[in-house]
Amino acid sequence: MKFAVMICAGALLLASGAGAQERDRAMSKTTIHLGTATPGGGFPLYGNAFAEVINAADPTLSIEPRNTKGSNENIPLLEAGTIDIATVAGEPSYEAFMGIGRPAATKLKILTAMYSSPGMFVVRADSPYKTIQDLVGQPVAFGARGSGLPILSRYVLDGIGLKQDEDFKSIYLDRAGDGPAMVEDGRAAALWGAGIGWPGFTKMAESPSGARFIAPSADEIARIRAKHAFLKPLTVPAGSYPKQTEAIASVGSWSYILARESLPDDVAYRLAKTLHGAEATFCKKLAQACETTAANTVAAAPDINLIHPGVLRYFREIGVVR
Repeated sequence: MKFAVMICAGALLLASGAGAQERDRAMSKTTIHLGTATPGGGFPLYGNAFAEVINAADPTLSIEPRNTKGSNENIPLLEAGTIDIATVAGEPSYEAFMGIGRPAATKLKILTAMYSSPGMFVVRADSPYKTIQDLVGQPVAFGARGSGLPILSRYVLDGIGLKQDEDFKSIYLDRAGDGPAMVEDGRAAALWGAGIGWPGFTKMAESPSGARFIAPSADEIARIRAKHAFLKPLTVPAGSYPKQTEAIASVGSWSYILARESLPDDVAYRLAKTLHGAEATFCKKLAQACETTAANTVAAAPDINLIHPGVLRYFREIGVVR
């Protein structure tokens, strides 16, 4: 009888011990709030996939994505500490890092480079528009007002001597996902977007009317880069979108996940280690995530010191940074 009682007591101790370990693991979970953008755009698509991959790879991390108005809202949210990390387009990042249009340069840090964002327009395949000049005077959807897309287009157009709000009938969207329908039904002649796997371009390419992409010509690319050297020559490989048979040359920049200045080094380290340890999984889940690599982050950062110290610690461990 005593032996049986001892066995039961031992079992209870083991069970309570296992329960305590489970509770400890739950209590030690680190929740990270991730700001993305308006529904239907590329940032929520990427952010949701990012969260799924990280959460599956490291149960002690919990990434919680949330929709925002986009890059222009994410930067002040990060600076206020309201969110921990956020997707931010290259142009707003550049302006924040350089202190353009603001009292001082931001102290936010780069967690990772997401993907390159070559900018271009899309029109219906049966439309008469074939060049950027053809779109002058036409209604054009330049993306959600708070996103980075209108900033990229403004730089691109300025490089070829055009003003976005004077030479076009500019449309700014409440939701990024509203653009394709506007082109389909004629409310807009074109939709501006950027990147590989961008949802608006995919939807247009899959539509019954089909799509035609319009990017700057070689001469226009040279003029844009002469005026705005931070924009890089980028290419959309053939097959990036349905029925896109040829590569498309354009200009653009890298989008980032930025982190609040006060994000602890150990948290940034764990995020980087988990993310880059799961690069292959992320790539399989989302085509544009194939560009999310440690090497690309180092190459895309305007200054290596803009990368979060916790991330740099991991990069030094794996030999990407000395």
